[in-house]
Amino acid sequence: MSYVVDFKNVSTVGLESSPVADRLAGLRANEARYFMNKYKHQFVTVPASESQDTLDYVNLVLKERNIEIAAKPLETSLFQVEDIRWAYVFYEDGLSINVLYTLGDGKKRAVGFKLSEGMEVPAELAEKFKFARQKSALAGTIRGSFFVVKGEY
Repeated sequence: MSYVVDFKNVSTVGLESSPVADRLAGLRANEARYFMNKYKHQFVTVPASESQDTLDYVNLVLKERNIEIAAKPLETSLFQVEDIRWAYVFYEDGLSINVLYTLGDGKKRAVGFKLSEGMEVPAELAEKFKFARQKSALAGTIRGSFFVVKGEY
């Protein structure tokens, strides 16, 4: 069942099994606010158990850097705004991964990692990336990093 993320009334719907559910919900709401403000697009998630294609896509792109995420995926989102395809996975440990993939010209293609406030950097990312801090009214202090996608997906 899909869930339209409400960034005004933050809810842990779909994220209840996470030990950092409140902070992960804030991170998810922060993404929803971004897409509404920038693109007037509603951010909708589905349970990971119902979205194997999205998980497979994100995992395929992560293999470009030999990354396998150990945490359990809870929710995903896959959509297109303008000429950009976006894929999101929210993990039980508080990690969020997004794939931004411009269709056509291929100028903007990247994978972004965001850590919910207070979570440790996952071991599979710790030695490969440096994380910068960002403040969010909805999510507190988010740490994030990214890499540029080189392959065709």
